[in-house]
Amino acid sequence: MHTARALRRVIQALPTMREVIVIGGGVSGLSAAIVLAEAGYTVQVAARELGEGTTSAVAAAFWYPYHAYPEDQVTRLAAVSLRRFSALAETEADAGVRRLEALEVFPGPVAAPAWSSAADDFEAVDPSALPRGFGGAYRFRTAVIETSLYLEWLQARAQALGVTIVQRTLGSLDEALAVCPQVINCAGLGARELARDPSLHAVRGQIVRVDNPGIERVWIDEHSGPAITYIVPRSRDVVLGGTSEAHQEDRTPDPEHTRQILARCALLEPRLANARIRSVAVGLRPARPSLRLEAIHSAPPRTSGLVIHNYGHGGAGVTLSWGCAEAVLALLQTNRP
Repeated sequence: MHTARALRRVIQALPTMREVIVIGGGVSGLSAAIVLAEAGYTVQVAARELGEGTTSAVAAAFWYPYHAYPEDQVTRLAAVSLRRFSALAETEADAGVRRLEALEVFPGPVAAPAWSSAADDFEAVDPSALPRGFGGAYRFRTAVIETSLYLEWLQARAQALGVTIVQRTLGSLDEALAVCPQVINCAGLGARELARDPSLHAVRGQIVRVDNPGIERVWIDEHSGPAITYIVPRSRDVVLGGTSEAHQEDRTPDPEHTRQILARCALLEPRLANARIRSVAVGLRPARPSLRLEAIHSAPPRTSGLVIHNYGHGGAGVTLSWGCAEAVLALLQTNRP
């Protein structure tokens, strides 16, 4: 009798198979935590940085599968995310998500991209309707995510579902497994050390935030300048970009990049020529030859358990966030430590 009671106490003290720890407090980590909590898991988020301290806070953050591979998988995941963003735009006024038209322009005629099947209202644009110097374009209906609002909404939604969020730096995956036998690695660039993955590298991106002179369309031009150019209108400002510098990790804004970004964006949208600069910021995109979305079983001599990796999203972390979160849930349900 005493032995049975003691055994019950031991079992109750052990982590259950419904407990999960998510590493990372950006959009990817919080989205995964929400999807897992909605499925009935008890979730803790351990994050080195939260809110404005995350890479997600710097992102221009609109639905656009940018430099993420493999394309087929990215298209499927992006489609899942777009459905969720569409629902948020309709039902959650404080989430900071809006649906806007996006126009991507090219020097000449261009075929539809691989991800066009996942986009809403995708269509080619008559070249005669384009600004001077462009010979091809397509438009689609994107989702613009205002990260200063959206990160707050994600945290509030996660906590309402019972997710515990703690600011904590984990030195290794073994340290996380010692806390809980099921670990979701959404650490972004931090996964380079946590997962010992030398293929993961930073791609430096600089943005400029300016007053909005009344712009209501997203512009994208990746081919007629030295770097991608984009204009992303939000409720409080417009995000202008950008740069794409692989293996560069200096977060100090470059005044010359600021000047070039402003000049390129004003060519697309002349109303921006005299817009007041609000701020300049630099973020580091976590890039990899292909995104890593897989389950790994860890066994002795290392700490035993299950690690699900969800990182390497390149320039599409927000775009892939809900799709990857759903994939994490599926991997968790089909694997056991």
